Amino acid sequence: MRTRPLKVALLGCGVVGSEVARIMTTHADDLTARIGAPVELAGVAVRRPSKVREGIDPSLVTTDATALVKRGDIDVIVEVIGGIEPAKTLITTAFEHGASVVSANKALIAQDGAALHAAAEEHGRDLYYEAAVAGAIPLIRPLRESLAGDKVNRVLGIVNGTTNFILDAMDTTGAGYQEALDEATALGYAEADPTADVEGFDAAAKAAILAGIAFHTRVRLDDVYREGMTEVTAADFASAKRMGCTIKLLAICERAADGESVTARVHPAMIPLSHPLASVREAYNAVFVEAEAAGQLMFYGPGAGGAPTASAVLGDLVAVCRNKLGEATGPGESAYTQLPVSAMGEVVTRYHISLDVADKPGVLAQVATVFAEHGVSIDTVRQTGKDGEASLVVVTHRAPDAALSGTVEALRNLDTVRGVASIMRVEGE
Repeated sequence: MRTRPLKVALLGCGVVGSEVARIMTTHADDLTARIGAPVELAGVAVRRPSKVREGIDPSLVTTDATALVKRGDIDVIVEVIGGIEPAKTLITTAFEHGASVVSANKALIAQDGAALHAAAEEHGRDLYYEAAVAGAIPLIRPLRESLAGDKVNRVLGIVNGTTNFILDAMDTTGAGYQEALDEATALGYAEADPTADVEGFDAAAKAAILAGIAFHTRVRLDDVYREGMTEVTAADFASAKRMGCTIKLLAICERAADGESVTARVHPAMIPLSHPLASVREAYNAVFVEAEAAGQLMFYGPGAGGAPTASAVLGDLVAVCRNKLGEATGPGESAYTQLPVSAMGEVVTRYHISLDVADKPGVLAQVATVFAEHGVSIDTVRQTGKDGEASLVVVTHRAPDAALSGTVEALRNLDTVRGVASIMRVEGE
């Protein structure tokens, strides 16, 4: 066994970084045995050096992250500061000065993963980021390595714990959106500004990463269609229950039926209660993978938090350190298919549309005509009315998203349609 330790530097020492440092210390002997050499925390870059950090030698703390990554004696940089800059520059500088990188930065990988992979390859370094998607759940490595010999056709998942907690509370307790959000905030599941979660930005970054790995093509954050879940109502849940469904914010990455393109999208959707994702409760994550040979696989567990995310970081750290000892690198970017990413309008799925209409004869016929004119076939219709007003719920057969959008626009122009109360896709059937 090698006796000289492998030196590790942390960029960031918040909830995740401090947990990484703690595990490195408390599990030092086990990590040494698993890697084949000891690992040593050689530096920690932070913004507030005066803050007391239990278990971390104050002499290791610095505010000069650039100097830390340029030292030349660092074997692995662990980046847990988040955001695009300065993280991107620090990572590329680390590659230039001999260090491999383990990152939990989903936004950066989703936006600039191709450039970072190219820099890693140029300098013969590793770039690992298991912790960037779904916390402790082993997902990226199975997609990138375990299923490397298979063909993945679809990845469907709940990849944001905050939104799942909110939607689960609305479903199980009947709470409204704001009430459920307030509870999530009080329990620490939601940030003071929950926009990144509830508007789907967080899930979209993860969808871009998953699609790129699953389909061996480059998918950027800008390629991902995104809808938030702030408009989901108790009425939507009531409709879902009547259909034997619940509502989840889903990240969906699909290969087209002809194999010539891919799509990536994030939006609320109704899914049947019989689907495994329907039973994912509270702040848990789960991802359902459909592969040609392996069939259906599901990965489930805590998707966020200091300890779960640190677990994923440490798994990558062990792998990268082993590669260092063997003077090798692990899998890099695989984008050989170069498949185009189709627009949302080409996605084909079912829809649940709720309309507020005038309660008088002929309205249903008018609505059905609009659907027919746009090539959208109706599966079921449910109408309730009182005092001259009515609610019309239409569930369609599978149709292109563009056709549905045209249908809804035409419905809004009907005098008898007073409003489109909600539109929701139906997935997982």
